[in-house]
Amino acid sequence: MLTGNAQAATIADPSTLVVDTVGPVLTIGLNRPKKRNALNDGLMAALKDCLTDIPDQIRAVVIHGIGDHFSAGLDLSELRERDATEGLVHSQTWHRVFDKIQYCRVPVIAALKGAVIGGGLELACAAHIRVAEASAYYALPEGSRGIFVGGGGSVRLPRLIGVARMADMMLTGRVYSAAEGVVHGFSQYLIENGSAYDKALELGNRVAQNAPLTNFAVLQALPMIAEANPQTGLLMESLMATVAQSDQEAKTRIRAFLDHKTAKVRPS
Repeated sequence: MLTGNAQAATIADPSTLVVDTVGPVLTIGLNRPKKRNALNDGLMAALKDCLTDIPDQIRAVVIHGIGDHFSAGLDLSELRERDATEGLVHSQTWHRVFDKIQYCRVPVIAALKGAVIGGGLELACAAHIRVAEASAYYALPEGSRGIFVGGGGSVRLPRLIGVARMADMMLTGRVYSAAEGVVHGFSQYLIENGSAYDKALELGNRVAQNAPLTNFAVLQALPMIAEANPQTGLLMESLMATVAQSDQEAKTRIRAFLDHKTAKVRPS
């Protein structure tokens, strides 16, 4: 049983977030611009609260940074000495927050600009879609700080960019630009400065129009299928396809397409 500081609950600081609803999209702005949106315990607790019990009418989430940066990672000015148990609990607290993003019932889109460093990169990795402005840059300075990633980065980031690339970043302090990032998997979109939020909101509205069950399958089943052995993955795919196709909304949408009431897919 954990005792003392290891059990102390962190009080959420709502001032660290700017939350708004734009149609079916919930927008969450990290609001510590003077700290380059560095992540502290109050912000993390507020983010967890915000992502818990998302209203039914919300169909997508956009996470962005207020000011010039997405997030410069862990706020080292608030880093205190912890024993091994406290350190373990603190890391797992971050895991639970970022799990709220990865396993959110609706797609989460991260609008990236400026610093996307350390814990900020770990946060971005938990999102399902990442839109990066040309100003964005990625780094993992943990090696030079004498620490290790603790927000799930060692699990999520290698799946995007590979173990060797992540190891190089942590060992040498290598920094990737936004242009390099879209090539290597840090983001799926690269756009001009000042446009990440608008693009993320556009994408949020687009995915909000999908059938909820299809979105659920993409968010929850697809990652599990991709990591399963081939035969297990194929069986899971068949089961998910059967469930999705049997949904009444899917039947309605397919009928609308066959009746020429929806547009055909064309290059943009």
